[in-house]
Amino acid sequence: MTAGVREQPRGADSPRPRPGSRLDLAGWLTVLTVLAGVGYRLWLLGHAAPPTNSDEATMGLAALHIARGEGFPVWFYGQQYMGTLEAYLAAPVFALAGAPSLLGLRLPTLALYVLFLLLTWRLTLRLTGDRWFGLLVVVLLALGSDRVVKNQLIAGGGYPEMNAAGAALAVLAVDLAAGRPRWRPVRWAAWGFLAGLMLWVDPLVLPYVVATGTVLVGFCHRELRGTAGALLGAAAVLGAAPLLLHSLSTGRNPLHAVLAAGGADASAGWADRLHGGLLLGPPLGMGFCAPGRCATWQLWWAYALPVLLVVAAATAWWTMRRLAGTELRVAGAIRLALVLAAVATLTAYTVSSAAGRTPVESSRYLSCLLLSLPALLWPVWTVARHGLRPPAVGRRAVGSWLARPVAIVLLAATLGTAAHATWQGARTAPASRAAEARHEELVAALRHLGVRHVRAGYWTCNRLTFASDERVVCAVVDDTLRPGFDRYPAYRREVDAAPAPAWVAPTGSPLAARLDERLGAAAGSLELVSLDGWRIYLPR
Repeated sequence: MTAGVREQPRGADSPRPRPGSRLDLAGWLTVLTVLAGVGYRLWLLGHAAPPTNSDEATMGLAALHIARGEGFPVWFYGQQYMGTLEAYLAAPVFALAGAPSLLGLRLPTLALYVLFLLLTWRLTLRLTGDRWFGLLVVVLLALGSDRVVKNQLIAGGGYPEMNAAGAALAVLAVDLAAGRPRWRPVRWAAWGFLAGLMLWVDPLVLPYVVATGTVLVGFCHRELRGTAGALLGAAAVLGAAPLLLHSLSTGRNPLHAVLAAGGADASAGWADRLHGGLLLGPPLGMGFCAPGRCATWQLWWAYALPVLLVVAAATAWWTMRRLAGTELRVAGAIRLALVLAAVATLTAYTVSSAAGRTPVESSRYLSCLLLSLPALLWPVWTVARHGLRPPAVGRRAVGSWLARPVAIVLLAATLGTAAHATWQGARTAPASRAAEARHEELVAALRHLGVRHVRAGYWTCNRLTFASDERVVCAVVDDTLRPGFDRYPAYRREVDAAPAPAWVAPTGSPLAARLDERLGAAAGSLELVSLDGWRIYLPR
């Protein structure tokens, strides 16, 4: 099998496109595809899609506090893991705009998506030298199902920056391992800094850090014994400085919080874990499913992925071990690293309780699998274009007449399924815009009523506080009206000190039902103000 897939003649050993050279047809189509991918996401942002939530608002509040100089949080409020890089990126936007906004919070994540798209295209050319294959990868990444655009655009912590950093690490590893002479000290420092930074931001990308780092050690171990190793180590410490300084000052181990968040302190049956991790996870996390669910026919990717992983690993190993030339061997090693990182990511997710307990929402943990697309699809692409042949040119392998049609169908199915999921996700944009308009009406009503302090559910509170620029401060309660989880305790203290806080609940929610009971039992104690989608309870 490994020798059965012939490397494309204009493959990894072909001359790379020069930055100053004129674009060919594939290049122009790639540019148009990048613009289309960015335009699609701008259209989503214009419709307040994907819909925001209180977790994203928490990151927005951190950005607001940074912009005002009121605080410089290391971790996402309310926990001891997941760095606040997105807040620091959005803070200058808020400072320039003079006020926080959902669009301002998401502009940096959009920029990170563009960076990820361009870096992955560059990585694909580095590994294969095939512009048309690079176009295919860009088309797939320009599409965006509900889960994919949530990972890319929502500033909820970690996901938008992980893929951009992972692609940058892979590109730097290719250049360093291949021996490119220019800017080597800068490249070593950049690789180390990004690796350390991701250790602080979100450890989900660590399999890709370890995999590409192993390639560097294998090809550059002698260089790493000198200045290069010192630069890499110092830059890594600098990137991870927020994590290291916080851990030293508090004596807390962030790894414990990460394991708890992944379900290490919970339980789920192995049948549920395998179902959520191996069947639902890959198509949901990689963009082949409708919003919040997977139809039976969309699960085909879960069955194809193990085959693609095996074939991609085998062909990459064959390239690395059998072909001459440093650049070809490096390309094979990086492709193998991307495959092994995907396997590690999928394994870690499957054994976690999150895969069994909340498989739909937790599929976001597989966001990094998109980094492995160039390695996964390269063997399929070569077979689709050239068929299946043995090393001896001119002799056909057994079954080669079937391999090419199967490869073409697989590529077409991949594109078609991703496009269909993108269309399904785009259809939800008007509803997101309408929901955001209702929330804006709620904020305006509270300010008109002169309400400064409220109590509400978790998924209402921080979103309300952020949307009002902290003019309305909210404390969390559960459905029984008892204190809930406040990520920023200062808000609770302020609400508790207020003389008569109001209550806010979504129409039809359990909290609204409980407050309606209280309204009926103690007539005259509360005054009800009804809005489209919301209920405000004012103390008399």
